[in-house]
Amino acid sequence: MKTRKRRADWWVKRISADPKVCHGQACIKGTRVMVSVILENLAGGVPPEEILQSYPSLKKGDIEAALSYAAALAEERIVPLKVVSS
Repeated sequence: MKTRKRRADWWVKRISADPKVCHGQACIKGTRVMVSVILENLAGGVPPEEILQSYPSLKKGDIEAALSYAAALAEERIVPLKVVSS
């Protein structure tokens, strides 16, 4: 299986946390789609294509970003998110 080489934190351009959006949960930037919703769908066996159909504001890269964010969290390291201030 061929893997793409990316910076370990490339996903920070796609994920943010804003206290005024979804109670500050990590979301795909510019949407109200929480990363946890994407991950729960994937864990439940929902194909990425179906997630994209259910959430038209998402792009394939957003799903990849959610997975990369989860992988970073699983490594038990601190993963800072840019918090949008008002």
